[in-house]
Parts: sequence; structure tokens; C-alpha cells
Amino acid sequence: MNIFGAVESGGTKFVCMVATGPDNILAETRFPTTDPDETLRKTVDFFVENRQDYPLKALGIGTFGPMDLDPKSPTFGFITTTPKAGWNQTDITGILAAALKIPVAVDTDVNAAALGEHRWGAAQGLDPMIYITIGTGIGAGGIYHGKPMHGLVHPEVGHIRIPHDRNVDPFEGICPYHKDCLEGLASGKALEKRWGQPAKSLPDGHPAWELEADYLALALVNLICALSPKRIVLGGGVMKQDHLLSMVRRRVQHLLNNYIQSPIILHNIQEYIVPPGLKGRSGGLGAIALAIDLFDQSR
Repeated sequence: MNIFGAVESGGTKFVCMVATGPDNILAETRFPTTDPDETLRKTVDFFVENRQDYPLKALGIGTFGPMDLDPKSPTFGFITTTPKAGWNQTDITGILAAALKIPVAVDTDVNAAALGEHRWGAAQGLDPMIYITIGTGIGAGGIYHGKPMHGLVHPEVGHIRIPHDRNVDPFEGICPYHKDCLEGLASGKALEKRWGQPAKSLPDGHPAWELEADYLALALVNLICALSPKRIVLGGGVMKQDHLLSMVRRRVQHLLNNYIQSPIILHNIQEYIVPPGLKGRSGGLGAIALAIDLFDQSR
């Protein structure tokens, strides 16, 4: 039995996992993301403590970014220009590879989640597909021809620019780079800053949700028109508001205005824009998939 390790590195928490796949998770832990030294030490300790019972063939990392994913770059595997305090230019890949002495595969947390959902979750067999997380920040990953989307760097959907009517929403946005990009207007942090309370405490009828649905739908329509995904999976803490998903679906249909003549969008949009099939483990299991693929390629 081949056993693999996974690290889902988030801006708020780290999740570490040992598994053979989604049906056989052997060990798992989570802890807050603090400074790199403390957080990565806890990560290494988890795998060392489990090494005797569960020797690993490879480790997969899905991490917040931006990331350097160019294998030819001297900073390959580094977290680069992140707004997460203390994590700029952190060699997360190199540190964990050196400590654990096993092969390591790395990608963004959202590309890892997309891979997990494509292989075992709500988008099995659908290519291309997109996974978007709307939580503390906003990020997106995708699968194209069976592999996570890469290019000049990697998808940075959280920082796309969307229409911002300041008469309707005078909030300036919170992104330290762009102010009112998608993440600056619609992330969990933006909701809390704009309304003075966490998103989870806002009641269903609060005006926050109409505005949030508008911003998310604008982003999805842009992605649908540009990339033509066969399914969109929406995850993250903000999407745990059950009413929000149906609002986003209706708004996407309204904005597309019957232009995309696909039956699933016109008549079954509840099967097109969907919640994660792997629940809160999309990223962790996606990192397991990264490790499996690395191991398979090496044989």
C-alpha cells in the first residue's frame, strides 16, 4: 500500500494529512498559520511522528500564494509576494523536502483543490473545470487537459477587476495591491470590514448578500466567457451561507442573458455551479493527488 502526505497551507490554518486516497485517511491534523518557523516546524513534527506507522512515498503541498511554479526558477516552490505577514519569499517546498527527505510536489491551494474535485469530487471527468474559494481571501484554480492550470505564473482570479459602482457600494476595498479587485470587494475580510461583523454573523436578509452575489456572479460570468469551463465548484467559508449559492446562480443566468446556449446553464444551472463534493477536504485530498502523480511519474 502506497502512502502519501499532504499539506494544505492556508492563510488562516494548515491542514496536514496522511492518506492513500479519499477513502483511506490514516492521520490528519490542523493548526493555525502563524509565522513560517513555528508553522513549518509543526508540519514537519506531524509527519515525523507518523513516519514509523506511515512511511511516505511523496508529499503534496497546496499552498496560498502567489507561488513560483517555474521549475527553472531559483525560487521554484517559494511563496512570493503574499500579503500574509512574514511569509514573503518563504521556501516552503525546499524546507519540507529537506526536513522529510522525500519527493515533494507543489501547487497553489486552489489548483490542488481543483485537482481533488476533478479526480474524486464534484467535477469528476469534467475538463476544463474551475474551483473557486471565497473565504478569508479569494482564489481560483482549474484543470485543463487533466492538469492544473499554469502559465506565466498561475491563475490569480482573486485579483481580477470587476465593475465597482461606488454609488451603490462606496467601500474602497481591502486589497493591499489593488484595493477594489474581486478579493478586495468580496472576500470574507472585505465583508467583515465593510459591514463591521464577520460574514457568518450576517443574517440571510442582510443587504450584504445581494451585493456579494452580484460581485461573485460578475466574476463567474467573466470566467465562463473566457474559459468555458464544464463545471464551476464554489468553496470556502463565505459559501457556507446556503442561500448565497442560489443567489449567485440566478445572477449568473441574468447576466449571461441567454447568450451562452448551453442547456446546463439555461435549465440546470444547479448542476453547473456546485458546492465541493469533498467538503472541507478538497485542498488536502488535492495535495494527496499531487503526491500520487509525482510518485507515478517517477516509476
